Amino acid sequence: MATRAKPDKIKEFQYSWVGKDKAGKVIKGEMRSAGEASVSAHLRRQGITVTKIKKSSTGGGRVTEKDITLFTRQLATMLKSGVPLLQAFDIVGKGHDNPAVARLLFDIKTDVETGSSLQQSFRKFPLYFDDLYCNLLGAGEAAGILDTLLDRLATYKEKILAIKSKIKSALFYPVAIIVVAFIITAVIMIFVIPAFKQLFSNFGADLPTPTLVVMAISDIFVEWWWAIFGGIGGVVYGFFYAWKRNKTMQRRMDQLMLRIPVFGPLVRKASIARWSRTLSTMFAAGVPLVEAFDSVAGAAGNAVYYDATKSIQREVTSGTSLTVAMQNTDQFPSMVLQMVAIGEESGALDSMLSKVADFFEGEVDDAVAAISSLMEPVIMVVLGTLIGGMVVAMYLPIFKLGSVV
Repeated sequence: MATRAKPDKIKEFQYSWVGKDKAGKVIKGEMRSAGEASVSAHLRRQGITVTKIKKSSTGGGRVTEKDITLFTRQLATMLKSGVPLLQAFDIVGKGHDNPAVARLLFDIKTDVETGSSLQQSFRKFPLYFDDLYCNLLGAGEAAGILDTLLDRLATYKEKILAIKSKIKSALFYPVAIIVVAFIITAVIMIFVIPAFKQLFSNFGADLPTPTLVVMAISDIFVEWWWAIFGGIGGVVYGFFYAWKRNKTMQRRMDQLMLRIPVFGPLVRKASIARWSRTLSTMFAAGVPLVEAFDSVAGAAGNAVYYDATKSIQREVTSGTSLTVAMQNTDQFPSMVLQMVAIGEESGALDSMLSKVADFFEGEVDDAVAAISSLMEPVIMVVLGTLIGGMVVAMYLPIFKLGSVV
């Protein structure tokens, strides 16, 4: 039996248009469509006589997670205030500084106006709205509590964004210092040490071993600086390129990340906080527990907890309690297991998971503060030893000359 070939997805573009309504009033707007003819046909069906159509520029930045979080909070606030849904999209879109966000909201609004449900419209943009987001929207639409669930979703996005920001800040500080230290070292090796070498060429005595070592390293930097910088840049680019595209490497790096001293416990606490917050939000919205795990698995941001969540989902589906299934993964502290057990017995699982998330988010705050205070003296010692060692090595011959005189 022959099967019909799946049609290719039609590429759409953004168009701005000017026209007149039935009363002769000039109106303007934007629309995403496959071509100008499609735009004209759509507007004619609305009783609008088109006078001008122009393809809009695709520039204007990109949509970030912070943009989505802010939009969700604004939309929740407006719906709670009684503003109609489509009007809320207009207000948020026109008031946003990022044109990319304005176009995204306009596309969603246009789709809703043509009869699609809010969940269907958001699912057309999976790059910005994941399954958790769309599932909660669908639950809110079905139950008639869209404003409440949007408020819960906005709170969830704000909490997750905050914890991601803390993790990034904790990791960024030492990385930035290492980069700066390497650049300073390279500058000294390439420009400063050769000047000392020329000075010592007529010294007329044997140079100390530390000075000879530093000068030899400087010669390597001067001759091979392009290979050193290019090699380091290539290794870093290749690492992140492979990390993004190789699932096996991602899993191994996530496993390694949890074992790194100091930073490993921080990443684990953050993963548990995000895992608990996501499951609490989904369960409180009325999403069945087994289905909620599909969204929870990816929300933890770590392959170890992704695998653990899938294992929990399989065991819960077969009739095992959530507490026992979580205990079998050996990835959750006893405090978390006890809180979940109490939640299951009392019927307040979402509340208990929310408290677990609050606790571990506080733990992440404390861990970030502790790491920051610990890293400062360590980095100062490392930089002082590195830079100071080079300076002393180059001044040793001068000290030796002074003692002889």
